[in-house]
Amino acid sequence: MYQAERQGLIARAVREAGRVSVRALAEQFDITTETARRDLQALEEAGLLRRVHGGAIAVERASLVERGVGERLTRQGDEKARIAAVAARAIPERFSGSILLDAGTTTGALVEPLLARLAGAHAEIVTNAVAHAAVLAGRDGIGLTVLGGRVRSVTGAIVGADTVRAIEALRPDVAFVGANALSAEFGFSTPDADEAAAKRAMVASARRVVALVDASKFGDESLTRFAGLDEVDVLVTDAAPEGDLAAALAAADVEVLTDAHEGEHA
Repeated sequence: MYQAERQGLIARAVREAGRVSVRALAEQFDITTETARRDLQALEEAGLLRRVHGGAIAVERASLVERGVGERLTRQGDEKARIAAVAARAIPERFSGSILLDAGTTTGALVEPLLARLAGAHAEIVTNAVAHAAVLAGRDGIGLTVLGGRVRSVTGAIVGADTVRAIEALRPDVAFVGANALSAEFGFSTPDADEAAAKRAMVASARRVVALVDASKFGDESLTRFAGLDEVDVLVTDAAPEGDLAAALAAADVEVLTDAHEGEHA
């Protein structure tokens, strides 16, 4: 097989699978690991992938990649709706308590199911999301607090030192947080340091932490970690984690809920 043909197949494999390993490439194409690494280097220089330890990942999985709200609203829509429906059941019906609601499109999908769950009760909701606040404002039985700070245009999240200080002064009963990436070794992460700081404060302040992460983010690592696996109580997702991630979640005693297997552990 010619080098150009092999590299084309490698590039396609990365696009389809999201990541490849040097060892697997060497076995698949019957080449040395050194040749596989040279192929990955050439493809990275062409902008077709990003090399990582032991292999390569698709460019869109790089640590600083961050899609805007508009684009994210069109991605994984069904999965986010299913995750939100399960996450709402993490609190009892007519829950009367305090909820901290993180910014993001997955947590945004949670707003309406959460309101249905809270019907007939009085709950206090605190959020750092402009979009969430617009939907929650004026709803019966809902006390709403919107955190102050700078609004990031990319995500609509309110962030900054004032935001973090306000969160640190709270002790909510439950926090619902989103993440851009989740891996066994690095935990929960996000590209932007300011958003990570806000999420980190939420995780530290809440009595119970529920993370909403769709399975497309499993195995990814964004630039900034905001929580280790052992800092989260519940992971709500659309497909059960497997392999190293499943083992790590189980070791950290994280409850994993999916629409198919609600209540199971990793």
